Amino acid sequence: MHFFAGKILAIETSCDETSAAITEGRRVVASVVASQTELHAKWGGIVPEAAARAHVEAILPTIEEASARAGIALRDISALAVCNRPGLVGALSVGVTAAKALAFALEVPIVAVHHLEAHILSPLALPDELPFPHVCLTVSGGHTELVRVVEPMKYELVGQTLDDAAGEAFDKGARLLGLGYPGGAAIQAAAAGGDPHRYRLPRGLRGETLDFSFSGLKTAILRLVESEGDRLSVPDAAASIQEAITSVLAERALRAAESLSAEALTLVGGVAANLLLRDRLKAACRKAGIAFLTPPPELCTDNAAMIGIVGSLRLARGERADWDTDALPNAPLPD
Repeated sequence: MHFFAGKILAIETSCDETSAAITEGRRVVASVVASQTELHAKWGGIVPEAAARAHVEAILPTIEEASARAGIALRDISALAVCNRPGLVGALSVGVTAAKALAFALEVPIVAVHHLEAHILSPLALPDELPFPHVCLTVSGGHTELVRVVEPMKYELVGQTLDDAAGEAFDKGARLLGLGYPGGAAIQAAAAGGDPHRYRLPRGLRGETLDFSFSGLKTAILRLVESEGDRLSVPDAAASIQEAITSVLAERALRAAESLSAEALTLVGGVAANLLLRDRLKAACRKAGIAFLTPPPELCTDNAAMIGIVGSLRLARGERADWDTDALPNAPLPD
């Protein structure tokens, strides 16, 4: 596995986190994330126009802070890596425009990185060796996929959600329980001490499938809240929601790893910060004799460090982005 020989300034603005990082190969020298959680909490979800404006305000200070933390001046940067797909187009455009301007001013190459590919390869930041091929469970606010990672830059989609993502189910459940935003963290906190078996909630899709479905769960949560009314136990409901989501994620991920004879299973994406899901997969993989790797929580949520790592791999392959490279709201995984 060959990495670009040089320091990379990476930028990530695909959704509601403004992030900049300095990386060297797979080593994260500095990583800064400016969160918009408080901004969007008052609306109970992400407002794209507000996210884009917040990125404009935060992008330069975030880059400057990453440079300062790394002790590396921007003039010593060898290349730029930027997430340009998929995501909120207005938010992505802020990062892409900033990256182009800096690459032009510093006279260095630029490479465009796919957001999901960056999540998938984020375990490369760990000191442990990442075996290939392996199975990756990618779970975030908008994505739930099982991917066979044959090698870096070569992927096979083996399972996906047929409707809503796991993160969307967490967010919907949190809103219905009055727990606020972001939903995943709110549900996890409220579930502490709750009974995960108090309320029966659907898992979606029966049989030996590797796909997911969370739309029925969202409907069931709504009906539960309406039917229970003041009798509803919020801790028990939160624990039951968390149990329903994490159990099906862990079951399908392990099934994929075993059916594909994978040596390792990785867990990435924002929902990967959920402690119950991490513990559940770790125990299941240990029992099955499969290696389990997941980045620390700060590298599971959106961050520029993972963009820099993938950027280094693609730069080492000779890839360069053109000046007309644009922000793309939707894009399949590169192969």
